[in-house]
Amino acid sequence: MFLTISTTGDAGAPATDLGFLLHKHPDRAQRFSTSHGTAHIFYPEATAERCTAALLLEVDPVALVRRGRGKGRGGAPDSALAQYVNDRPYAASSLLAVAIGSVFSSAVKGQCAARPELPGRGRPLRIELPVVPARGGAGLVERLFAPLGWKVTARPVPLDERFPEWGESRYVALTLEGELRVADALRHLYVLLPVLDDAKHYWVAPDEVDKLLRSGEGWLEEHPEQKLITSRYLARRWSLTRDALERLALARLAEADGAEPEELDNAVDESVDTEEKPVPLAVQRREAVLGALRAAGAARVLDLGCGQGQLVGALLKDARFTEIVGLDVSARALKEAARRLRLDRLSERQSARVRLVQGSLVYTDRRLAGYDAAVLSEVVEHLDLPRLPALEHAVFGAARPPTVVVTTPNVEYNVRWETLPAGHARHADHRFEWTRREFRAWADGVAARHGYAVEFLPVGPDDPEVGPPTQMAVFHRDPAGTTGPTTPKEAKAA
Repeated sequence: MFLTISTTGDAGAPATDLGFLLHKHPDRAQRFSTSHGTAHIFYPEATAERCTAALLLEVDPVALVRRGRGKGRGGAPDSALAQYVNDRPYAASSLLAVAIGSVFSSAVKGQCAARPELPGRGRPLRIELPVVPARGGAGLVERLFAPLGWKVTARPVPLDERFPEWGESRYVALTLEGELRVADALRHLYVLLPVLDDAKHYWVAPDEVDKLLRSGEGWLEEHPEQKLITSRYLARRWSLTRDALERLALARLAEADGAEPEELDNAVDESVDTEEKPVPLAVQRREAVLGALRAAGAARVLDLGCGQGQLVGALLKDARFTEIVGLDVSARALKEAARRLRLDRLSERQSARVRLVQGSLVYTDRRLAGYDAAVLSEVVEHLDLPRLPALEHAVFGAARPPTVVVTTPNVEYNVRWETLPAGHARHADHRFEWTRREFRAWADGVAARHGYAVEFLPVGPDDPEVGPPTQMAVFHRDPAGTTGPTTPKEAKAA
């Protein structure tokens, strides 16, 4: 397998900066042992004007077989000889992707201690791979790489140039050109090479979901072929694929900064004649949540689906909330929340009150037990309806805080938004938006199944015809109530 990465330079940014970015010196050839062979790194050219780094991966077919993976999805050989005679040593596949992640590990992470200003800059890059398996043809290659900013040239490789009538093989000679950060380019290759091959040389375990989300952060959330990429990368294991897609959806929620378009989230009721400065809906919602928590006497609070930390910040300003935990599936959102909250600058006393953790709301989590209250603010509508029983069990069945506050849009109010086209949801990632009756039916069912009482409060101007823009349910656990179902399956059946 062979891969080259080339770049050009000028007086201010010589091409040989590529050596700093890849952490491999242009004047030396290096070799690295891998679990299935040897990786060689060398530079065919290295001048200030143009620099090319090459990765040559020698795969040992015998070592590949001894480790339990032959050719094909899941490692099952097509025949006895296929274990030893196959395309694995020659075609770019998951073997090359793993080598990229190993020998260029610092570059993939965007780290460069010697020149810390370099990783954040885009560079003119040209990547060439002479043989890439493409199950889906050149068209699929274009659909995968073009949305990421690459100019794609995928030339089909003939089965045999001596016999053109035999037609084309399933391989392409791939060239990618674009101005991107080196770290992004490597992460694109790390994810998409196995996707194009539609096979992996190793068993796909649950931790592959984390690898995919780390490498796909910043581009996979909005990629038009997200479902195909996720399914193929995870070897079509449906449980893992569903988990990854769920976490990607919640990551998009975090990016939305409040879960609704800015013009709606900051909207006010213009029909009210007042000289006071109008209060945005997002602020009214946070105040309503804080009021419910204060009324319940909660001191230790969970913000589930905390996004970029707006509610966490509001909780920090009130000394009665002694412990605050913000949980979100998106590492990027948590990083942004930490930045906005200036956690690194808080006093020791304040810092001890707040904690940000990564986790999914559709899985039980021991870390969530023992708190006074939990908040799900503009979260439930971002889940597929079949996933709500899992969230219900995780929050109301397993964590079981005495108080749970849930807010969600009231779809009936959408007719009052002049900028929202008829029939459209408030946010592109909303899987549903409930009427007041639908929300009450769901909340009443949850309360009955898990031993809670529930009250409903309006948030924002309460229109006499269509109700408020945001509807809020406050659940209070009944000490004498039932414990409810113990599994998501039981919750769904109930």
